[in-house]
Amino acid sequence: MTVLKTSMRNFLAHKGRMALSAVAVLLSVAFVCGTLVFTDTMGTTFDKLFAATSSDVTVSSKDASEGGETTARNGRPPVIPASVVDEVKRADGVRAAEGAVFSTAVTVVDGDRDSLSPTNGGPTIVGSWNSNDARTMDITSGAAPKGAGQVMLDADTAEKHDLGVGDELSVITALGTHTAKISGVADFTVTNPGAAIFFLDTPTAQKVLVGETGVYTDVSVTAAEGVSDDQLKQNVLAELGGGYRVLTAEEAAEANQKGVEGFMNVMKYAMLGFAGIAFLVGIFLIINTFSMLVAQRTREIGLMRAIGSSRRQVNRSVLIEALLLGVVGSVLGVAAGVGLAVGLMKLMGAVGMELSTSDLTVAWTTPALGLLLGVVVTVLAAYLPARRAGKISPMAALRDAGTPADGRTGWVRAVTGLVLTGGGAAALYLAGAADKATDGSMWLGLGIVLTLIGFVVVGPVLASGVVRVLGAVLLRAFGPVGRMAERNALRNPRRTGATGAALMIGLALVACLSVVGSSMVASATEELDKVVGTDFIVQDDNGQRLSPEAVAAVKATDGLDRVTEYKWTEAGFTTPDGKTSDDTAITAVDPTYAVDMRIETVEGKLADAFRPDSMSVHEDFAKAHDITLGSTVDVAFEGGRTGTLTVRAVTSSEGAIDAGAMYTSIDTLGRYVPAEKMPLTLMVLASAQDGQKDAAYAALKQSMDGFPHFEVRDQTDYKEALKDQIGQLLNMIYGLLALAIVVAILGVVNTLALSVVERTREIGLMRAIGLSRRQLRRMIRMESVVIALFGALLGLGLGLGWGATAQQLLALEGLKVLDIPWPTIAGVFVGSAFVGLFAALVPAFRAGRMNVLNAIATE
Repeated sequence: MTVLKTSMRNFLAHKGRMALSAVAVLLSVAFVCGTLVFTDTMGTTFDKLFAATSSDVTVSSKDASEGGETTARNGRPPVIPASVVDEVKRADGVRAAEGAVFSTAVTVVDGDRDSLSPTNGGPTIVGSWNSNDARTMDITSGAAPKGAGQVMLDADTAEKHDLGVGDELSVITALGTHTAKISGVADFTVTNPGAAIFFLDTPTAQKVLVGETGVYTDVSVTAAEGVSDDQLKQNVLAELGGGYRVLTAEEAAEANQKGVEGFMNVMKYAMLGFAGIAFLVGIFLIINTFSMLVAQRTREIGLMRAIGSSRRQVNRSVLIEALLLGVVGSVLGVAAGVGLAVGLMKLMGAVGMELSTSDLTVAWTTPALGLLLGVVVTVLAAYLPARRAGKISPMAALRDAGTPADGRTGWVRAVTGLVLTGGGAAALYLAGAADKATDGSMWLGLGIVLTLIGFVVVGPVLASGVVRVLGAVLLRAFGPVGRMAERNALRNPRRTGATGAALMIGLALVACLSVVGSSMVASATEELDKVVGTDFIVQDDNGQRLSPEAVAAVKATDGLDRVTEYKWTEAGFTTPDGKTSDDTAITAVDPTYAVDMRIETVEGKLADAFRPDSMSVHEDFAKAHDITLGSTVDVAFEGGRTGTLTVRAVTSSEGAIDAGAMYTSIDTLGRYVPAEKMPLTLMVLASAQDGQKDAAYAALKQSMDGFPHFEVRDQTDYKEALKDQIGQLLNMIYGLLALAIVVAILGVVNTLALSVVERTREIGLMRAIGLSRRQLRRMIRMESVVIALFGALLGLGLGLGWGATAQQLLALEGLKVLDIPWPTIAGVFVGSAFVGLFAALVPAFRAGRMNVLNAIATE
């Protein structure tokens, strides 16, 4: 009980000094809990939506995929005959059955030809209005669609694009463009997370989405009273026999959930990974805080030891303080995490994904995990300072008050750090020398971990040398004030190393990702210049295929010399070694593709692969299956027959563009796949006549005005789009890394604030002999800048090594250019100096306000 009272008293006595450490715990726990609450809420929202929109039993085609793509590669959804509805009605336990048609391979535009598709990656769904939809949606204005000239849409999409009854919309599918006016607006009874949904009447939906009447994409079946969904499913299967996909409401909801599960898991674990980085940075802050507090209380602890406190009691006292800090920070962090989750929901709403706070889901495991993590991490971080406190002898009570500087870092630390760093460097070398990216990635991960730990351990040893160099370059010009700032940073290398290491971690990741992102762009740009021989590329950024109408518009454009269609489908391969490869992709293109794309071949000519009943394979596939020029491969085309194709070319398996592709001609594909099953064109390559490039570009854009979802790009546009995509991804990652950097800044602030308290008497003496307040504040700011730049140098150096090694692995996948973004690296380094200045503002201000006499009298 005495130990607990002492710990409570010390914790409350130093509550101001503990505050920044508590904020670090709070932020880290908040990010973990916020991520879990946010993803759980997303799961709840989708669960409610799928449960509400699923009928008791749903019957669909065997070709319909589970919870994902609902449309075949020919642009039409897989269908079942309308007669299935009557068959289902004859099954026992069926109260009602109704056919419906819907498709996701659509684009809807308003009267100004602007796309109404969600910008958040959500689907655009066009379907027939039926009683199952009426069960889950309320028509808030207008009426349900009747006739070919009417369409209804969901309320969220209407509000987002300011649409109302009477406005004109166009539905663009593989079969053409259908124009209608809005007849009504309907709102879900549950939250719609972000899909854009449009309804036509059933005959119109059949004509627009499928191209024929008398078929449905699915049949919604309602059970009679007292009949369970499982029993109803068995009855329907007994009536229909095989050949159909029959799911209960629970099974349909689970299948739909799989379609979003992957996205949510990626988001969840990525954000938790960044929370882990923030926790790691927070550990350094907590270690520094307790180390300095223990050092400042050396005489006090010595007195406690002199009057009978044991080492164990002193040790326990410090750990209890850490426990209190962890509990306070974690409890506040859990509450902040819920607030963060609500903020993320609002943010997602701004980009188009609607999540209602009424679905906010806080599982009991979330606060439990947050509290456990926060408390355990804080107590573990405080263990070393607590152990050091337990070693203080009673004789310390007889010494003068003050905190002797720890100028030595210990040879054990130096050797350990160098061994770890050397081991990490060796692992990075092995990663760069690997022949396979999968093998090299394991060495890369090991190298990153070992070099990071090694730099953390050896940081205090490096601090002495690096700070002296930085002082000579930056601080000597400021005279005695600069030299004092340098000596302050050097007086405790362990503290400087730990503070710099906190900043090092975040900046190392920033530098590594910058190198990887820049190298990816540079490699892809070089590959485009080397491989792409066409002038223009027409495609949809969301993967929707071009309709025959859109392809015809491209071909009819004036000023074009050649147009190449690019199709993609799946096939089963039976190779000369007798092995069968299912679901292998095959690319079908026009023969002019050999001119448009300079694909590297290791045997034969690519143009020969486009001869009748011919194909190419890539080098790795050829080696794996003993394929040479002239070998034959039996190809079972999806939706068609099996053909025997002769291998006329073997292409390189490397390269950033079409790596691993196997080609045949569109004519060959058409020989084995019926016209109604032929995959639509995924991309069109077009080249202008000599001297007509600018005119052809303008004409091609004009030709595609009727298809706003398809982008027309020349090579410059394509490179910019690629750069923008990678840049957006990096900016998102940098935003998440900002949390770790904020915690690191708190560490610098805390270190300086405690350092000012520690040097109270020293500051008073300096002020007494003539140091002005302005000079004092400048000294503290420069000390902070040096510490921040020390951390930046370590982090950027480490990150450049990681990034260069990662690029060597990317080179195995065809991304061979190492590009170091020196402007970004320089900007981060200079920005670190401003981070140091910012972190020193409050400590410098407090130091400048100290009363000189009171400071001198401090013990």
